[in-house]
Amino acid sequence: MPAEHPALKRTPLYPLHRALGARMVAFAGYEMPVHYPAGILAEHLHTRSRAGLFDVSHMGQLRLGGADAGAALERLVPGDICGLPPLRVRYTLLLNEAGGIVDDLTVTRLDAQNLFLVVNAATAEADFDHLRARIDPKIAIERLADRALLALQGPLAAAVLARLAPEAVGLAFMGALEMPLAGQECLVTRSGYTGEDGFEISVPAKGAAALAERLLAEPDVAPAGLGARDSLRLEAGLCLYGQDIDATITPVEADLSWTIAARRRRTGGFPGEAVVLDQLAHGTRRKRVGIRPEGRAPARAGTPILDTDGVRIGQVTSGGFGPSLGAPIAMGYVEAAHAAAGSAVLLEVRGTARPGRVVPLPFVPHRYRRQPPARSAGGDGPAVG
Repeated sequence: MPAEHPALKRTPLYPLHRALGARMVAFAGYEMPVHYPAGILAEHLHTRSRAGLFDVSHMGQLRLGGADAGAALERLVPGDICGLPPLRVRYTLLLNEAGGIVDDLTVTRLDAQNLFLVVNAATAEADFDHLRARIDPKIAIERLADRALLALQGPLAAAVLARLAPEAVGLAFMGALEMPLAGQECLVTRSGYTGEDGFEISVPAKGAAALAERLLAEPDVAPAGLGARDSLRLEAGLCLYGQDIDATITPVEADLSWTIAARRRRTGGFPGEAVVLDQLAHGTRRKRVGIRPEGRAPARAGTPILDTDGVRIGQVTSGGFGPSLGAPIAMGYVEAAHAAAGSAVLLEVRGTARPGRVVPLPFVPHRYRRQPPARSAGGDGPAVG
């Protein structure tokens, strides 16, 4: 029987997780499923080949309302929020005055006056305080505590969701649509954090379990936990906040320069602009890269990265086994001189220097459903993780 964590919060799907035999763990203040009886490997491969259903209700959901909500948020991020069309989603970054990443988040424009935000679970309260302290008090900020969030991910996700709502098939990558699912009015975005095609579904908490059970009744859908979510996003080369990115790392260092819209590069007006624009023009001291270790030993987070002479040049921030590749993979930061694809490195695993090589990201190609409206410069991207 999974261990109880009475001090932790629980999502509306907690009883369903227990009924499905999930192993529950503490994560970002919540009791969350790390895997189900099939195990992480099976859940990962099922998501890559069919469709996995993830409970991501621990993520923070917010609404910003007001005639100038877009302009107000744009003063805190480097993305183009004013130019975001209705029912489109944009991945962006809250920055501090040094250009460091306070959080990564997605922004959906619902209409002319309302934005829907999804932020990371561990930073949700801090993000709310950050916004409240910096945004014009005329802009309403509402925490949507009465909503759950489901992620249906995988190459068969669209076919599955079409059985409940045919209009879902017409959504393009980073598009949004409000639609009824299993008797609940939901906000559906074609987004996710696995590198696969898929959807994130914001649903009233009272109807979340019924919707999850309806989706799991489809033969192509299997439940998946935090373990598979982490291995999938690592294969997709996507950052985990607090691990691969944080308040000491800039978008340019993190290889997230594409989040800085062309207009914002010209006009600035976001926190840390001097640092970020200087790095765009002149480069950075360090860079996030992908690494393929040789052999079978994984290089976990915190593993020192050395050059071929044994001099430390960086550190692994995420690492493990890539089930789709059948081999270990890692991401981390290295000095810029060693960041080129093909560069040989050493990974100090349990006191032994093991060979590896810098490789392009992602490790597994993204399979997002890209179609018109086309992706605009410095805007769309993966949903927040």
